[in-house]
Amino acid sequence: MAHHHHDKECCHEHHHEHHHEHEHHHEGSLKSKIIRIVIAAVLLVAAVLIEKYSSLSTWQLLLVFLIPYLYIGFDTLKEAAEGIVEGDWFNEHFLMSIATIGALLIGFLPGAETQFPEAVFVMLFFQVGELFEGYAEGKSRESIAHLMDIRPDVAHLEPTPDPSQREGEVKDVRPEEVEVGSFILIRPGEKVPLDGMVVEGSSALNTVALTGESLPRDITVGDEVISGCINLSGVIKVRTTKSFGESTVSKIINLVENASEHKSKSETFITRFARIYTPIVVFAALALAILPPLFAAITISPFNFQLSIFNSQFSTWLYRALMFLVVSCPCALVISVPLTFFGGIGGASRKGILIKGANYMDILAKVKTVVFDKTGTLTHGQFAVETVHPNHGESSCSNTAADSHLSSLISHLLHLAAHVENHSTHPIAAALRDAFPEAAHDDCEVSDIKEFAGHGIQARVGNDIVSVGNTKMMDSLGVDWHDCHHPGTIIHVAINGEYAGHIVINDMIKDDSAEAIRQLKELGVERTVMLTGDRKEVADHVAKALGITEYHAELLPADKVSFVEQELSHLSSPKDSSAKVAFVGDGINDAPVLARADIGIAMGGLGSDAAIEAADIVLMDDQPSKIAQAIRIARRTLSIARQNVWFAIGVKIAVLILATFGLSTMWMAVFADVGVTVLAVLNAMRTMY
Repeated sequence: MAHHHHDKECCHEHHHEHHHEHEHHHEGSLKSKIIRIVIAAVLLVAAVLIEKYSSLSTWQLLLVFLIPYLYIGFDTLKEAAEGIVEGDWFNEHFLMSIATIGALLIGFLPGAETQFPEAVFVMLFFQVGELFEGYAEGKSRESIAHLMDIRPDVAHLEPTPDPSQREGEVKDVRPEEVEVGSFILIRPGEKVPLDGMVVEGSSALNTVALTGESLPRDITVGDEVISGCINLSGVIKVRTTKSFGESTVSKIINLVENASEHKSKSETFITRFARIYTPIVVFAALALAILPPLFAAITISPFNFQLSIFNSQFSTWLYRALMFLVVSCPCALVISVPLTFFGGIGGASRKGILIKGANYMDILAKVKTVVFDKTGTLTHGQFAVETVHPNHGESSCSNTAADSHLSSLISHLLHLAAHVENHSTHPIAAALRDAFPEAAHDDCEVSDIKEFAGHGIQARVGNDIVSVGNTKMMDSLGVDWHDCHHPGTIIHVAINGEYAGHIVINDMIKDDSAEAIRQLKELGVERTVMLTGDRKEVADHVAKALGITEYHAELLPADKVSFVEQELSHLSSPKDSSAKVAFVGDGINDAPVLARADIGIAMGGLGSDAAIEAADIVLMDDQPSKIAQAIRIARRTLSIARQNVWFAIGVKIAVLILATFGLSTMWMAVFADVGVTVLAVLNAMRTMY
């Protein structure tokens, strides 16, 4: 949230304010919860002291203990009541409520002791667990405020299409106000505010944010432009073809805002566990309270059934049943499991992996298909010269730069190209300049620079006329050019109308991309898929180099979403419902897919804010190999959580058996709960390292 633009119009301001409110609300609720827990603990200590040093009756003591109990337990009781109303009885809130209310009331039965402190203590502990859980879930990603970064702020509207009108009359308006068929001016470095058709001028568009396509698109009169792209080089005049609401940008924003609703809400482990565990415990406790005394009453006098015997035994068994409930309170689980996830999230963040919630850990551990976006994820998204093939007879595409004659030809070619491209703002020009930085300092004379939009550049370097461009340019000059078998963008060079060779420019693959794919295979990830807006040849080359199992090229953002949806529907077939699909991307165009996949992983170092906001996991340093590390952390975290669950259940079952036979006291029950919790929490701490 660090870099808001203050000049955005009112609707953006509103959006940002809403986002800030949400953040403050989250922090505030955590702070108030901590304060409540501290106050309740103080009230509990006071109540225990009153119980010890005063001679109040049971009823009066109940009122004293109800103060901290209701103060700390109000939320839990409310959740339990809501659950009952909605027909979802058996959640952990219900179990906590019934056990603690039972403990508060058991003292009123004949011959039973009061259990007030235990009741409040159990509720207090439960709230501590909830606190950890709330904190671990952390900042939810409700607002996608950063999508505003592709939202254009302003459109320069021309009042009349008459070219004789001076430019002084251009009006700056909000994109929403521009009608279809209006004429707008777009200057270099500005975002295209609305979809339209170029009527004047030519330029190159940076479409990375929308299509992920790494190469800028050259556009000229008659070409379509889509909103959200950035105009790189020339001033263009555009006739709008769609209103703002119909534009590509607002469609993408809507896609993302709605996609997060589609996400299958992975229930946290504890909720699923409590759904099975709670009814068993509640019915077991009921059986324990009613069946033994009933059985005893019937066996003593089968024909003359006396309820008096039933009554006298009832309080003993009810006490055991309530103890049973207190022991079975999943306190240790409710605290240690979220804490385990919290630790795992903390440990991962120290390694530069931000996981936005405990439920994503659950999903991450089950990932079987990883879908990658290419540009900026597996590749750098920046161009560099890969190979140079000077034209020296037949073997123009040989890769051997062995003899010195060849290497001098190569440097001569790069030298001339760097000079010609010296003033261009095109990324390809930058790659050519980077390949021969010496050109900036030598004293070659460069003159007569002519730029042919969509074709290339021509200039006089010293005494030679050098043309650098694509095949269209070579054809227009009548130069006989050679194609190249290397994938990538091929830049041809002609000197004085003679073919001099070509330079292959490519988006460089990241150093650890291949390692990332290898590690994923080691972890048992069966399929790796690459999606890209780039050409098929480029995609094929990258997929082979990295060992990716399949790829799909020349896709638009909507195609990526539909591919992921297709994957999700395949996997939701019953035979393999546990396998999950992860999507890894970095551009704004990836935001809808990130939000739609089971788990969205964004590259955070250079990734767009929208992608980071829409993703469930953010890799802060852009290394794809971190994906495997994230999966390893998730699996380890889950296994520690499972250890805690089995350990806690084991101890509880032991104490429950003792309680059933009357061999344990309420404090023993609370100790079983609290002692187990402490050990489980210590075990959970291991996930942090």
